[in-house]
Amino acid sequence: MDRRPELLAPAGGESQLRAALRFGADAVYLGGRQFGLRAFAGNFDLPALERALQAAHKRNKRIYVTVNAFLYDRDLQEAAAYLHQLQEIGADAAIVSDPATVLLAREHAPKLPLHLSTQANTLNALAASFWHAQGVERVILARELTMDDVRQLRAGTPETLELEAFVHGAVCASYSGRCVLSNYLTGRDANQGACAQACRWKYALMEEKRPGEYLPVFEDGRGTYIYSANDLNMIAHLQELWEAGVSSFKIEGRMKTDYYVATVTAAYRQALDAVLEGKPFPQELLKQVNYASHRPYGTGFYYSRSPKSPPGQVDHRQGADYLARVLEVYGDSRCLVEQRNKFSDGEELRLFGPGGYTPFTAREMLSEDGERLLSAPHPKQRLTLPLPKEAQRGDFLVRIRPEDPDAPDGEAP
Repeated sequence: MDRRPELLAPAGGESQLRAALRFGADAVYLGGRQFGLRAFAGNFDLPALERALQAAHKRNKRIYVTVNAFLYDRDLQEAAAYLHQLQEIGADAAIVSDPATVLLAREHAPKLPLHLSTQANTLNALAASFWHAQGVERVILARELTMDDVRQLRAGTPETLELEAFVHGAVCASYSGRCVLSNYLTGRDANQGACAQACRWKYALMEEKRPGEYLPVFEDGRGTYIYSANDLNMIAHLQELWEAGVSSFKIEGRMKTDYYVATVTAAYRQALDAVLEGKPFPQELLKQVNYASHRPYGTGFYYSRSPKSPPGQVDHRQGADYLARVLEVYGDSRCLVEQRNKFSDGEELRLFGPGGYTPFTAREMLSEDGERLLSAPHPKQRLTLPLPKEAQRGDFLVRIRPEDPDAPDGEAP
C-alpha cells in the first residue's frame, strides 16, 4: 500500500466545512448552488466556493464539488460554464454522474479532475475502466458491492484509477441513490437535487376492497417506516477496505449539522490513523460514533447481499447531546458559547475538540450583559463560562448520555 488513504467528509455549509477541516478530514465534498444533489443544503455560491478552496488549500487539504445532477438539454450550456468556473477557481475535482457532464468537462474544463458519482452505479471492472478511459480519475463505487466485489473490481482496473467508497451515514432505499419515489409522490426530483426524503415517511397498507382502512405494519410504537434503511457504519473495517483497494473513505451527510460532521469525522480520523500506524482498532470509537444522531447501524452490503439490518426501523439514537458551540476564547479562560440545547450550572459536561473529550463542570455562567445564569434554556442564547485551557473556537460542549444497554455500539473487527 503506497498511497495514503483519504478521509473524505461532507459539508452542507460553511460551519460544516470548518468542522470537517478542523476535526481531521483530508478532503471535503460540497455542493455549489447548481447541479448538485442536495438542493436544500446550505451549499456554496461561487465566492463561498473560492473561500472554501482557500481555507482547505492552506491546510494542504482538498475540496471536491458535486456536479452530479442528471442534465436536461436546457441545462447543458449553463453546466458547461459552471464546470469552467470550477476549473478557474481551482477546485480539486468535480463529482459527476451524467455522461453529458463528463463530455462538457472534457471540452470546457479539461484541467478539472473528474470523480464519478455513486449515482453512475459502477458495479464492475469493465465499467470502471470505461469511465477511466473517458478521463475519470476516481470512481465512487456503488453501495450494492460486497467486499469481495470491491476486491475483484480493483484487481481488474488500472492502478491509475482511484476507488472511493462510502463508509458511514444514511443509505437510501434506491439503487445507488437513483430514486424516483420522491418525484412520484411530490414532484420533487431526487436526481436533480430536490429529494423530499419520502423514504423516511410513515406508511401503512390499504386492502383493495377496504378503501380508507389503513393497516399498520407494526415494528415499534411509533409506526412503520418501510423504506427507511439503517445507517452504514464501517468504522471498524477500514483496514479491510483499504486492503481491498479503496483509497478514499467517504462519510455521508451534506444535510447534517456541524456537530455531526465533527463527531463522525473525528472518530474516523482516529480509526484511519490506527490503520496507518499498524495499531489495533480503538474499541472506544464504537461508542464515539454513537454520540451523533443516527438510525440503527449496520455494514450495508459489504458482508452480505442481503444485509442483516433490514429497512423499516426509524428510531434515532444519540449517545450525546450537542449543547453549545465555542465562539470565542478569552485570555482569562472564559469562553463565549452559543447554546443549542439546555444545560445548567453544576452539570458535568465535556468539551469536544480535535484532541478529544475533556470533562468539566459548568459554573460561573454569565449572560452577555454580565447577569449570573443558573441555566441556558434559550436556543442560540450566548453566554460566557470558564472552560478547560485547551478550549478553542469551533469546539463543542456536549453532555454524554447514560449508556443504553440495548443500543448496539457497532461491530468490532
